Amino acid sequence: MAALRVLVAPSGFKESLSAEQAAAAIAEGIRRVTPDSEITEIPLVDGGEGFSETLVAMTGGEIHRLQVTGPVGEKVDSHFGTLGGKSVAHGGEGDERDDKKGGSDGQAGAASEARTAVLEMAAAAGLRLVPKDQRDPLRTTTYGVGELIKAALDSGAKKLLIGCGDSGTNDGGAGAGAALGVKLLKADGTPIGRGAAALLELDHIDLRTRDKRLDEVEIDVALNIHNILCGEKGVARVFGPQKGASAETVEKMEEALERYAEIIRRDTGVDVREMPGGGASGGLGAGLHALLGARLHQRYEIVMKYLEIDEALKNADLVFTAEGGIDFQTPRGKIPAEVASRAKKFKLPVIAIAGTIGKQAEINYEHGIDAIFSMLKKPCTLDEAIADAGAMLTQCAENVMRAVMLGRALGTNKGAGDAN
Repeated sequence: MAALRVLVAPSGFKESLSAEQAAAAIAEGIRRVTPDSEITEIPLVDGGEGFSETLVAMTGGEIHRLQVTGPVGEKVDSHFGTLGGKSVAHGGEGDERDDKKGGSDGQAGAASEARTAVLEMAAAAGLRLVPKDQRDPLRTTTYGVGELIKAALDSGAKKLLIGCGDSGTNDGGAGAGAALGVKLLKADGTPIGRGAAALLELDHIDLRTRDKRLDEVEIDVALNIHNILCGEKGVARVFGPQKGASAETVEKMEEALERYAEIIRRDTGVDVREMPGGGASGGLGAGLHALLGARLHQRYEIVMKYLEIDEALKNADLVFTAEGGIDFQTPRGKIPAEVASRAKKFKLPVIAIAGTIGKQAEINYEHGIDAIFSMLKKPCTLDEAIADAGAMLTQCAENVMRAVMLGRALGTNKGAGDAN
């Protein structure tokens, strides 16, 4: 029986495992059953935690560490990256080559990427940075995201890649704008405070004092383009409860974001209320676009320029993917569904492992995932699941692989019987 070629392409597990750790855990489970399998690990990021470090690693770049203002106002350790000169594997190559004038392709490529900084909002305003007893999205701020952008500009970056995901904020990016000189003012001309609640006092936006360097750089944002700012499907109602918002708080956030959207439209001419991607990371997408001039992209348009997943799929027999939770929202831009969609172009079977299997998860069978397994072995608390995630993921991958090999053996035996 020929050795299986297995592609392992998981997301990270929020507040628990990085994408790299998840890939390693799954690969270990597979090797316990089939040590001769050819396993390719491609950890995937969607703009959330790990976005910077993964892209820096893929391009041979550098991580820069610093402290910024965290989501609850206290200083936190953070980072941004500078991309290196390794060639971009797929997509966007024409754009890169347009910049390669003079010198060899390799030298010009390195110079081009060296001018590109990558950062993730989660490193300054992620939910992980909000203590559980302080999870009030009316108060948390993206001010530190603006400080990260400023640090990247200070480093000489001419292009910024910003990942949106895993946020603990809901201020529409107002904090990030304020950190870069945007004036968000009350009726009496004084600055509003930080957090979504402060947007209820917003009367005027003045962009004239914005950091002038923003006019000289390209800012591309990787986000979930399905997320919008306001309305019944707006970010406050869809994601507010995950950030600790009560029903009353959700309505207050919605009111604040509606006011914010109206004043942005009046003072800048940009309508962000239902703009695709505007609701990403608590409305940061809207703020980055309207206040800083950023361009919003479906996150895989950015990520897949640097990760060689399509090439790996061409050489695979079986695909494993994973995420902390799989449910009806997974097809709306989550990593397992993206992996499955690409795998089906090569007619590959796809197995998804999840921490939890949620509401209407079966819809994913219509989007390329062939089987879904939970790694939870018994009822446990969230803290216990987080602490044991690596071991549970490995054990689940081992169990799944045993079933795969049993099915493979049955198929082989049946074929032998038919031949007789």
